[in-house]
Amino acid sequence: MTDSQAQGARPPARRARLRARHRAVLASFVLMVLLPAGIAGWYLWRVAADQYASTVAFSVRKEETSSAVELLGGITELSGSSSSDTDILYEFLQSQRLISDIDAQVDLRGLWSKPQDDPWFRFDPSGAVEDLMDHWARMVRISYDSGTGIIEVQVLAFDPGDAQRIAAALFARSSGMINELSAIAREDAIRYAREELQEAEQRLAGARRAVTGFRNRNQLVDPAMDLQAQAGLLGTLQEQLAAALIEIDLLGQTTKPGDPRILQAERRVGVIEERIAAERGKLGLGGDGAPGMVMADVVGEFESLVVEREFAERSYTSALAAFDAARAEARRKSRYLAAHIDPTRAETARYPQRRTLLGLLALFLSLSWASTVLVIYALKDRR
Repeated sequence: MTDSQAQGARPPARRARLRARHRAVLASFVLMVLLPAGIAGWYLWRVAADQYASTVAFSVRKEETSSAVELLGGITELSGSSSSDTDILYEFLQSQRLISDIDAQVDLRGLWSKPQDDPWFRFDPSGAVEDLMDHWARMVRISYDSGTGIIEVQVLAFDPGDAQRIAAALFARSSGMINELSAIAREDAIRYAREELQEAEQRLAGARRAVTGFRNRNQLVDPAMDLQAQAGLLGTLQEQLAAALIEIDLLGQTTKPGDPRILQAERRVGVIEERIAAERGKLGLGGDGAPGMVMADVVGEFESLVVEREFAERSYTSALAAFDAARAEARRKSRYLAAHIDPTRAETARYPQRRTLLGLLALFLSLSWASTVLVIYALKDRR
């Protein structure tokens, strides 16, 4: 090697040494990642109580029984789940009303506060109902498939029997809510028909009372029959008048004027004519009858009342038929909650998922630590 080459050669690199900033990075990794992860692992494996899961899955079914006409053709319809009812049920499973009802039934506060040494996963029994709702969201996992309408619920508890009891109470209360919706739907379906029937009943009763009051007021059962009798009497009087006039004519041809028989026949004719005038006045056929309501007006009023009653009877018959049809249609449609997975009873504790929780925590801590270190180095480089 020449002297020029020896003079131009670089000295060898010095050995890397652990500087203060490297020690600070390692110390921050220990404090921000290893230490919290170690504490979390110790808590999960040494302190956290085992949790058991009970699963129940169900869907809302809407059954429509075919009518008698359809049954003759052998047609029966069983529809699938009702999406609107399932959406309502999904919201109901997260409602304060359901949580309060189940708490009153199985004592959720007591069941979820059993482990005294597990402050993280247990429930504080002195908490308010809003705290119980938050804990419900942690211990009850609800999944809803909007395509099939199936709801699956997984209930966690610190005892397998407790988890199964909570799941059974949840299913029973949900079934009761669906029954309430079905009853409301049936009532809505027949409410209008019932109102129409009640109005028709009141109208028919009023029409019948009006006819009865008319009969009592006029002391008549059927004015048409009385009118027919009056017309028959008028016809008889007219026949008698004609006979009396004929008798006068015959007496005038065979006797002398002033004969007592002629005078008697003339008086008979006068009496018959007065009676005919009176009867015609009762029938409303003349203007010289007795004052007051004539028979024609009485019959006209009665006929109008009878027509109103008959129309009310027909309206009542139609309303009753519509009500029966609406009630039968409401019976044909029913909703119910069908469970294809009954509340299960766990044999082993699968929760809390310790490895999964520890891994997620470690990943989050590592990302947080790396982000913090990068930010610090970036600020330092900008200086």
